[in-house]
Amino acid sequence: MESAVEQLLYSGTIIPAHPLALDQHRRLNENRQRLLTRYYIASGVGGVAVGVHTTQFAIRRPDINLYEPVLRLAAEEIAAAGLSRPFIKVAGICGPTEQALKEAEIALKYGYHIGLLSLGGLQAQTEEALLTHVRAVAEVIPVFGFYLQPSVGGRIFSYDFWAQLAEIPGVKAIKTAPFNRYQTLDVVRAVACSSRREKIALYTGNDDNIVADLLTTYRFRVNGETVEKGFAGGLLGHWSVWTEKVAGLFDRIKNCILEDYKGAGELLKEGIAVTDMNAAIFDPSHAFRGSIAGIHEVLRRQGLMEGTWCLEDHEVLSPGQTEEIDRVTAAYPHLTDDEFVKDFLSEAHNKNLLLHA
Repeated sequence: MESAVEQLLYSGTIIPAHPLALDQHRRLNENRQRLLTRYYIASGVGGVAVGVHTTQFAIRRPDINLYEPVLRLAAEEIAAAGLSRPFIKVAGICGPTEQALKEAEIALKYGYHIGLLSLGGLQAQTEEALLTHVRAVAEVIPVFGFYLQPSVGGRIFSYDFWAQLAEIPGVKAIKTAPFNRYQTLDVVRAVACSSRREKIALYTGNDDNIVADLLTTYRFRVNGETVEKGFAGGLLGHWSVWTEKVAGLFDRIKNCILEDYKGAGELLKEGIAVTDMNAAIFDPSHAFRGSIAGIHEVLRRQGLMEGTWCLEDHEVLSPGQTEEIDRVTAAYPHLTDDEFVKDFLSEAHNKNLLLHA
């Protein structure tokens, strides 16, 4: 029997990638880190992903050593919320097999349900070696597969790689984030053709195509039968900002599908606005160099973060990025949640939870 968390994973939900709150000395701001987790819970999401790209891979550096602390803080806040609904805790896992297995054990220690397994940084390994790596991790913790775009450390995989990965029993979901239609299609077709297609949930990580991905049903002929597969939800860095409005948009998409795609045209128009907003935050015009700082800038403006500081000195806003964020927030105010955040922070202040580190 599936657990409530597994049912939620398969039916589809909103999973923001959790940022890292630092102070001006680039040290963990624990109060703000906890505040962000509470903000996501209050926004109505179905889970959070911690220790992922948006949390910054540098948390694993020995001189920084923040991987376990950020997983612990999020787990504590989720437990303290006393939720009566299922909530998926996703832990980012990366590195060679020895490191990945250690991270999987840490994730289990804090009650994480599934590991988002990044294969970034392992470019020298063959696809067969990487499949062996995935199998090893899947024996420790359920795996959320991850197709990471090459521009931020990923690589291109063959269709056969995804077909074999889909047959690994411990793989419960796959996030597709190649920002590429052909490569996204490889993953969806591989899962649709798999004997485990009903046991793998697809989540979009294509921040440039969020709404269209969620509205699209893929159809294939498999062994003489028609098989349909689509994206259940999303695990996205973009969803770490303006998150309360994300929940409303996601509900509209789900209702549109249930109502035989009534209103899909208007949602696709809305999707272009979402992509425009994402371009301002993720900074594709500068090869995504300002993506993390862009997320931080939105959260800083709202008062959820105190600054845009990142662990790496080079992680800063790109030239013109501030102006682009100005433009999209002015153009699409209905997709921002400033009023919700204002009320959320006011309540946190009243409860004496909004403290400065």
